[in-house]
Amino acid sequence: MTPWLHPVADDSVPVLTDELLTVGEVASLVGVSVRALHHWDEVGLVRPESRTVSGYRAYSGADVARIHRVLVYQELGFSLTRIAAILDDPTVDETEQLRHQRTLLEGRIGRLRQMADAIDRVLSSQASGTRLTAKQQAEIFGQGWREDWADEARQRWGTSEQWSQFEENAVAFSEADRIKMQEHGSALYAELAQAKRDGVAPGTDPANLLAEKHRSMVSQLFECTHSMQVCLGQLYVSDERFSAFFDEREPGLANWLAAVINANARTHGIDPDTAVWE
Repeated sequence: MTPWLHPVADDSVPVLTDELLTVGEVASLVGVSVRALHHWDEVGLVRPESRTVSGYRAYSGADVARIHRVLVYQELGFSLTRIAAILDDPTVDETEQLRHQRTLLEGRIGRLRQMADAIDRVLSSQASGTRLTAKQQAEIFGQGWREDWADEARQRWGTSEQWSQFEENAVAFSEADRIKMQEHGSALYAELAQAKRDGVAPGTDPANLLAEKHRSMVSQLFECTHSMQVCLGQLYVSDERFSAFFDEREPGLANWLAAVINANARTHGIDPDTAVWE
């Protein structure tokens, strides 16, 4: 940390002392690029008020603490716009928010531990060429799942990182895990169908919560971003087999779910019209 000893001409701007950090020092400290910090400054997400003798911005302990909170929310998938709204809301209880963040992180850590254990099991079985059997597929996706759909999906996405995650996770699940996942999916589809019948509108808080439940379910097999979820929603509408699967549970459910996914994605800074698989 560099000590700064000279005052600046403008008495209204706090003077940089040895308690403050330059942008380069903060970048090294928190593992964020200088470019990102400059961008956050420009958009008002993290805007330090102190200055060096040369007029450059400098960061206080409070600024660095805010950066850490931004990083936590980013790790949890929040958009910068939503993060700024949360951090700048005077009605938000900061202590309660920190507890909530910790709970969310603990959940994510638990899922990552499960994924690491799954990879260990896959590594031990790769030598035998283990793959999902038709029975295992049915346990995950339901009795209506056809084995040729998995072959078609493998041809379409087999080279992607997400497909690798899918096969690693799915093969490693126990029979009980797969049955539990299938039951979870059936319960969620029933909840989605009921929400549509109840007139829940896309973009409302209840609809956004359902969209996140759907994304969480998919993420049990591979990490599904909001942009990827939009692509899945488009597939539900464009592929008549998927449309039939959803519409059998409630007429028009495929289109409604796609609209719910799109509206929720917009709140996370994703334009559904330009969403790509990333």
